[in-house]
Amino acid sequence: MKLFGVWVVLAFAFAQLVTAFLDFNETELSFLESLEYGASKINYNPLMVGLTLIHTAGAKGAVCLDGTLPGYHWHRGYGSGANSWLIQLEGGGWCNSIRTCVYRKKTRRGSSTYMEKQIPFTGILSEKAEENPDFFNWNRIKLRYCDGASFTGDSENKAAQLQFRGQRIWLAAMEDLMSKGMRYANQALLSGCSAGGLAAILHCDEFRNLFPRTTRVKCLADAGLFLDTVDVSGGRTLRSMYSGVVGLQGVQHNLPRICTNHLDPTSCFFPQNLISHIQTPLFILNAAYDSWQIQSSIAPPSADPHGYWHDCRLNHAKCSPSQIRFLQGFRTQMLNAIKGFAMSRRNGLFINSCFAHCQSERQDTWFADDSPEIRNKPIAIAVGDWYFDRAGVKSIDCPTTFHGLICKVPSGNMQFQESHKWRGVIGDRHSQITTIIATCAPPFQVKAATFESPDFGFECRVCAMVSTWRQSYSELINGKRQHGHLHRYTLGHTLASSRCLPQVWLPGGVLDLSYTHLLWLPPRHHLCCLCHHQIDRWSLK
Repeated sequence: MKLFGVWVVLAFAFAQLVTAFLDFNETELSFLESLEYGASKINYNPLMVGLTLIHTAGAKGAVCLDGTLPGYHWHRGYGSGANSWLIQLEGGGWCNSIRTCVYRKKTRRGSSTYMEKQIPFTGILSEKAEENPDFFNWNRIKLRYCDGASFTGDSENKAAQLQFRGQRIWLAAMEDLMSKGMRYANQALLSGCSAGGLAAILHCDEFRNLFPRTTRVKCLADAGLFLDTVDVSGGRTLRSMYSGVVGLQGVQHNLPRICTNHLDPTSCFFPQNLISHIQTPLFILNAAYDSWQIQSSIAPPSADPHGYWHDCRLNHAKCSPSQIRFLQGFRTQMLNAIKGFAMSRRNGLFINSCFAHCQSERQDTWFADDSPEIRNKPIAIAVGDWYFDRAGVKSIDCPTTFHGLICKVPSGNMQFQESHKWRGVIGDRHSQITTIIATCAPPFQVKAATFESPDFGFECRVCAMVSTWRQSYSELINGKRQHGHLHRYTLGHTLASSRCLPQVWLPGGVLDLSYTHLLWLPPRHHLCCLCHHQIDRWSLK
């Protein structure tokens, strides 16, 4: 009996060791499971779609980590969508060592033996027009992820009985679907979430080349903008992880040569070094405060041995001022990483200020009454407008206040009191600026300015709480301007201040306003989202 107890203790200790060792990967794994398969208040009875194994894959060596066949879930299109195809690449982290890959091959992320036989189709995969207005009747396929290298590896380790065949799985799946009608597509969209979002970037141009030039082909990367950034300890957790993935799984041979010709293979696994070179139209959907990157790349337990970031990592309302500055710096790095990408008319952006990871497959974030919006557009409408060329979409939300997960505030909380318009100059271009006085829930009052420029096609809103708002408003409209240029206005002060690093995005470049105290505000129904946040002044030059 005592011997049995010893074995129980040893087994528990080993399990804890494995859990700690796999913390980086399993954080994303468990998080994605909760996103993809958790209960939804929006869609309580989702469409369940069965698993189809790719039986021709085995002969091509296109197998999961454990050698089992890969697979996908397919709901056929109909009506106007019968010849339209949407491929969603599943996410779920990576494995960067023999040990972590051996563990992974005993899960649904490394073996079709453990995959669910049916999964729910929600969000961008939903079959209901009221939940998925532009893609509901398309052929919608979810390609399962069982290689651990974002569908790019091509190697093996015979001693550990591991097959790293992500690239072959990708090719086998595309060949199978082309033979089942995708070759007749008149429009196609390659999308993916997390590690699948990275895969959508890596394979975007390959996907384009499957079809004739007459086919409309575009790509969507959801939560795939993983940054090569410093963690809270000064190290580079994600770079270390990617280095292991690339080296172990033979990824380097399948990375874009336009990148590997001048950068090392690990750098070319980071989207920031790839997106500007992609020829196919690409839409980047990402949270500026990507919850997975915060928890597992920026502030993972391995980089925070004393637990200084523990509370902030789990509840962002508990972040200290220095931690907030660090996270705002991460957002700034993300915006800097997409500057060149954003200059292309063919590309699209939706960078919101939610703490989220993967928003296209969740119904409550994709398209619902309370889903995140920028400029009054939820994600589904923004992606649809971009895909069908109904409108250009370059949407970037204001920085969060870190006082809750505020992505949308109902317009009923706000009343517009008065407005005034005048002309100003930013650089050498004229812009119309509308000043709005808005009253939120008492006792707070907010002053906001809306910048609109047909010349540049951008829209940005700035919000500041002021204690002497009427006096400041009078000063603002009574001509404290010289030669048509906007100068600094001190609108009063309150009890605290907050420094942000905003930028105004223009097609020809970026106007950096980081030297000012101000905040961006998205659409008008967001005016109240900063009511409880106090700023001492705002300025424009």
